[in-house]
Amino acid sequence: MFVWIFHRISGLVLIFVLGFQLFSGFFQASSSNMAWVETMAELHKHTTLNCVLVFMAIFHAAYGIRTILLDLGAKREKLVFWVCTIVATILCVAFLVLFLRFVAA
Repeated sequence: MFVWIFHRISGLVLIFVLGFQLFSGFFQASSSNMAWVETMAELHKHTTLNCVLVFMAIFHAAYGIRTILLDLGAKREKLVFWVCTIVATILCVAFLVLFLRFVAA
């Protein structure tokens, strides 16, 4: 039940966060010096927002793959859940290490 709820909620969060990232990305190219334009440009580069976006995308994809495998007839639901969770966690940790070391530094 947790996966079903998380998958739906993460999908909604992804819609809003990706939409915000696209919207705030337009302010990156602006030559205006207005305060709200600069604020939006800074929010586009916000480390926490980018990490939440990647975290949600990775886990949403992993649990989507889990759902597909179960729909295709996978018998061991708990094993599929734990494999998807462990792979997604490893990918998130690898992203965080690389992102914080090379991009956000």
